[in-house]
Amino acid sequence: MMMSVSERTFTQEVLETPATVVVDFWAPWCGLCRLINPMLQEFQPQGSDACGGESHRVKVVRVNADHNLKLASQYRIKSLPTLLVFEDGELVDRLEGFQGREELRMALHNLMGTSFPKYPDILNKGATSKVLDNSAQKAA
Repeated sequence: MMMSVSERTFTQEVLETPATVVVDFWAPWCGLCRLINPMLQEFQPQGSDACGGESHRVKVVRVNADHNLKLASQYRIKSLPTLLVFEDGELVDRLEGFQGREELRMALHNLMGTSFPKYPDILNKGATSKVLDNSAQKAA
């Protein structure tokens, strides 16, 4: 189960963590949020155990956007789900606008270089760049 963080615990659990942290902004009414949740849970152990000697730890946490409006506003959350990626406390990427599990799977694969067990033949088709390019334009 993924850790839930709030405005009170965000700094400690995300900004002060010396690892890659994926923050899932979600809401209980969001169907796609519920759909991708099991995949994010699957992603966390894969990232944590990656590549034998090299420890590229990935921590996945959730923020209920309805209960943490300051955080949602601070990070300009416009749609759910939105994933923010922090490295050593710095926001380095934003994943939003994906249409389903496979698009998210491809985005996470490209982001982390982690292989996922399902549908490996479509991982190199480039759909992720559209998601990431769109989010970079929105952030600008």
